[in-house]
Amino acid sequence: MLPDFYHVANITSRSNNIHIAEVHLNPVHAIFEGHFPGNPVAPGVCMMQILKELMEEIEQKELFLVYASNVKFTALINPNENPILQFALEISYDDQEQVKVKSTTTFGDIVALKLSVVYKLIS
Repeated sequence: MLPDFYHVANITSRSNNIHIAEVHLNPVHAIFEGHFPGNPVAPGVCMMQILKELMEEIEQKELFLVYASNVKFTALINPNENPILQFALEISYDDQEQVKVKSTTTFGDIVALKLSVVYKLIS
């Protein structure tokens, strides 16, 4: 959705439902010029989009966000200071073709985002 905003360095599967993704932000991406000039911060909505795209890669299916809950942004992500993020994903499924994800995003030992989301399988 945002070309060149980030790239996935790797996704490691610890089990069938636990995955760790290493994501590298592009600190010179144009979005940081407006969010915020002189003090770049990764937009929260972009972090949620990265999570969705990681899940689509893991599932190898298109997903649609049904709802998000317990969304907690706990630290600002400055791409110049902390361009490498880790997304921890705990995945579960229900009988209605939905994927539930509990995710924590960190840089170093700092938790930047915690949330739970439900996606509907599209294809």
